[in-house]
Amino acid sequence: MEKNYEMLRLGNQLCFPLYACSREIVKKYNPLLAELGITYTQYIVMLVMWEERRISVKELGAKLYLDSGTLTPVLKSLAAKGFVTRERSAEDERVLIIELTAEGEALKERAVEIPPKIGCCVQLTGDEAVELHRLLYKVLGGM
Repeated sequence: MEKNYEMLRLGNQLCFPLYACSREIVKKYNPLLAELGITYTQYIVMLVMWEERRISVKELGAKLYLDSGTLTPVLKSLAAKGFVTRERSAEDERVLIIELTAEGEALKERAVEIPPKIGCCVQLTGDEAVELHRLLYKVLGGM
């Protein structure tokens, strides 16, 4: 009978180490991001903005696996800080366009040291980090 429940053990769950690891890594980011005056969710939005410069909320949400209900307060806050602007598309007023500002671009210079600092906290070789990255995106691609 107990064997039937073996897969319900916490140690047998794939989701738990992913969840716990994600939380621990975000904890490492928080003090670094506090120096920039942004949260982790604002940081990942800015990562996309530094790449794209201009993007719809729908496209941004797809890249970050976040819905518009989650993104709306984050984008309002980033706009209030002057890092992005929010405006309706001239072609379709239902579409909200986010655009990087000069202040948002300048923030990139202050953020450039964050990835190496986080990399020092992770106990993986370069090859292990590359393989983990590949595997995580494989899992995401299958969802």
